[in-house]
Amino acid sequence: MNSFSTFSDLIAVAEQQQKSVADMMVDYEVQKQQMNKEQVWQGMDGCLTVMMEAVQKGKNSREKSVSGMVGGNAARFGDYMKGSGILGPTAQKAMCYALAVSEVNAAMGRIVASPTAGSCGILPGAILAAGEALSCTREQLVAGLFTAAGVGLVINEHASLAGALGGCQAECGSAAAMAAAAVVEMAGGTPRQAGQALALAFKNLLGLVCDPVAGLVEVPCVKRNAFGAVHALVAAEMALSGIESVIPPDEVITASYEIGCLLPKSLRETSEAGLAKTPTGQAIEAKLHGQNSL
Repeated sequence: MNSFSTFSDLIAVAEQQQKSVADMMVDYEVQKQQMNKEQVWQGMDGCLTVMMEAVQKGKNSREKSVSGMVGGNAARFGDYMKGSGILGPTAQKAMCYALAVSEVNAAMGRIVASPTAGSCGILPGAILAAGEALSCTREQLVAGLFTAAGVGLVINEHASLAGALGGCQAECGSAAAMAAAAVVEMAGGTPRQAGQALALAFKNLLGLVCDPVAGLVEVPCVKRNAFGAVHALVAAEMALSGIESVIPPDEVITASYEIGCLLPKSLRETSEAGLAKTPTGQAIEAKLHGQNSL
């Protein structure tokens, strides 16, 4: 089995074997799971199907979550996109798709936790919007998910993917890093450029706290996913242009772990501080506790 622990290792082996990060991850999964390539590929292809279904469901739903805090904004934004807008169609689609998947999650629908349920909209939002802009085949989209998986694997090895351990940087930051690297390879970028996209996306979300209102994965999580999807596209575009991160990707990942350890417990998914303890956040929490005994 090809051995790698860091993203630098992964890039080195990929360059030595003249393969993409996606190819490396397919080989890794084949060996790790003792399955053939077709079986591994079909498993990831199934994840893509779930992501696509969640986008379609979320875009066409105006259903509110049980708390009533979120729901219907993907459809609302879809209506807005029919006009001119400001950011252009790819960024707008990424926002809309990310909102859609996150709203499906808030409504207890079926999503792929990539890497977590709280950050489930960022990866599909970015890769599906970019895939449309790049006229990617389904095979290229699935390959993008393998690239993203490689990034997630390294982050999980050296830092954390859980908001309870590392704050929201561990969830939305990791998801944006995964998506940025995936989009780079979907666009024909090199493994090194994928690593640079990872670093650019992740380092600009370091320190992001996890402060869910009433303890639910809704506020600020759902809208934060839309921002994260566009953030990933910005990082991918920079990397593809040749812009590099001064801090290498593995050092950014290590920094995320150290920052997560320094974050107080109150800002790591406990709802004890931040937006959860604003007057409005507290009022919502009191109302929901009264109604639902959360």
